[in-house]
Amino acid sequence: MKVLLVHNDYGKYSGEEAVVDKMAAMLGGMGHEVAQLRMTTAGVRESLSGKVKGFVSGICCPGGVRAMRKALLREKPDVVNVHNLYPFISPAALRECRKAGVPVVMTVHNFRLICPTGLFMRDNRPCELCLEKGNEWGCVRHNCEHSMLKSVGYAARNAVARLRRHYLDCVDRFACITDFQRRKLIEAGFPEEKIVVIPNSIDATGEPSPAAGNYVAFSGRISGEKGVDLIIEAARRNPSIPFRLAGAVRDKELIDNLPENISLAGYLSGQALSDFYRNARFFVMASRWYEGFPVTILEAAGYGKAMIAPDHGGFSEIIGKGPDAIGILFKPNDTDSLSAAIARLWNNPSESTRLGTAASIKLRRQYSTEVIAEKWKNLLLSLA
Repeated sequence: MKVLLVHNDYGKYSGEEAVVDKMAAMLGGMGHEVAQLRMTTAGVRESLSGKVKGFVSGICCPGGVRAMRKALLREKPDVVNVHNLYPFISPAALRECRKAGVPVVMTVHNFRLICPTGLFMRDNRPCELCLEKGNEWGCVRHNCEHSMLKSVGYAARNAVARLRRHYLDCVDRFACITDFQRRKLIEAGFPEEKIVVIPNSIDATGEPSPAAGNYVAFSGRISGEKGVDLIIEAARRNPSIPFRLAGAVRDKELIDNLPENISLAGYLSGQALSDFYRNARFFVMASRWYEGFPVTILEAAGYGKAMIAPDHGGFSEIIGKGPDAIGILFKPNDTDSLSAAIARLWNNPSESTRLGTAASIKLRRQYSTEVIAEKWKNLLLSLA
């Protein structure tokens, strides 16, 4: 089977690009022929003309439509797997797939189908206003992008795609990465029979090391929406517990006046990142928004590490509760709850090890590349 992967890259390499690249490798490993239609936003939004171009293209980009048409004629795929279409491909390009009679599977990385920003977030808190109202006006009213041009542009492109039914008419299956996403799409009116859940995955290689480590770890962007300020405050309340934060600093004001028990590891990769995971006792995420499916959870599980995370969005189902839990869920955006969870797990190394072992087992049973590849195999065969 030949699969055409379609993705508009973001300005900087992100987790979504990493998933698309992994998808290409996974499909190739399954014996499928993979072709790609890739465009990029890199370097475009630095100028006013680039911003205007992105504004217009997100609604309907003739160049993106032509590129899709040419790719279909050139590659003659059996299935198209769409990831991100904004801004330079645009949902209007999906019409070309329908005209060509090629089935489309859309991987749903975020909430962009029902939220103009894609985040379900406003003022660093979950927001479902556009879903509740059934339109995109809330993005403009509250200037969710903190730029009226972007807020209007994002709202307009979503409104056009919704009113012209580009997704509803042209996408055969929506592959959500969590059941939480699935439920939200159904709530928004997407047909339940068109929606499946296929989570993110990683290669479950090597032996986990769930033994007690030397610090509480965080890996990701050092930014407000990631709830890093909550982690910093929790560290301040637990001065005897060492914390290490790995990742690029997005919001520099967050790292002013850090407590002495926090150290910044910077952006890590390769062996340095492996050592960072291996030497942690457990990991913590404090995202103020729902997120999608943070791969950090899977990476930590690969090393046999438990995760503390907020009890909302996809976190609730990934981490779990009761005997199937692979970590601890805390009350979202609540420093007291987060601080208590950290102290509890740090002071009970046996519980941390038990949860870390459970995380490793769950990874191999539900989120390994082999397991997820089988799900994709069944989905693609159902459309062939």
